[in-house]
Amino acid sequence: MHIDLTGRTALVTGSTQGIGAAIATGLARAGARVGINGRTKERVDAAIAKIGARVPGCDLVAVAADVTTEEGARAAADALPRVDVLVNNLGIFGSADPLEITDAEWRRYFEVNVLAAVRLIRQFLPGMAERGWGRVQNIASDSAVAIPAEMIHYGVSKTALLSVTRGFAKQAAGTGVTVNSVIAGPTHTGGVEDFVYELVDRELPWDEAQREFMRLHRPQSLLQRLIEPEEIANMVVYLASDQASATTGGALRVDGGYVDSILP
Repeated sequence: MHIDLTGRTALVTGSTQGIGAAIATGLARAGARVGINGRTKERVDAAIAKIGARVPGCDLVAVAADVTTEEGARAAADALPRVDVLVNNLGIFGSADPLEITDAEWRRYFEVNVLAAVRLIRQFLPGMAERGWGRVQNIASDSAVAIPAEMIHYGVSKTALLSVTRGFAKQAAGTGVTVNSVIAGPTHTGGVEDFVYELVDRELPWDEAQREFMRLHRPQSLLQRLIEPEEIANMVVYLASDQASATTGGALRVDGGYVDSILP
């Protein structure tokens, strides 16, 4: 399948590293103009240099803004007034004793993982609908469906994001704009390496630590390994394409079979 996003402009939030950077790279490789987002100019510029080296000649736009705030969302819209493909990738996660999570921490997870996406959808969806074409994708998690005991606040925020997706897909009905969630499974990123070592012996070499983490904490995985960020990006690039025009309102899994379900 040949995916050509030439002439499309994408914004990927939280795209200076990890899954976001892989998604931005995949979209750029498919020909899209891509807004690279992070909170500081230094991080954004460094990410643009790395992605530019991987995809020579690509068109990247610096979007240095904290999109978890109203001011940051406006700054992102100023940097990229027209967005055809919005990928709400930005998110925070971490383990915590469920009985020790404070109200403030619950609010922080909602603000970052849910409201930031809602705010940007409100910003860019009307223009997409006016033009008769657009793609909104919210990066969710297997934790939205199979909520881990040590990550209840994270899981609940991602469950809410699935509802946000379905609701806005209905709002966009008949406009040529699709709205979907991508349910990412346990993925190999720098942040996840830190998380793994919170739960297993820090003295273990990485390969052993990864296997031990999957065995003890994610035994449902059919892959029995962490997913690579590029594997998530492949689904996002497809959903951003014309070929995915009939897929909307969905929650598509790239979870390595982690969620025990016969439905997507």
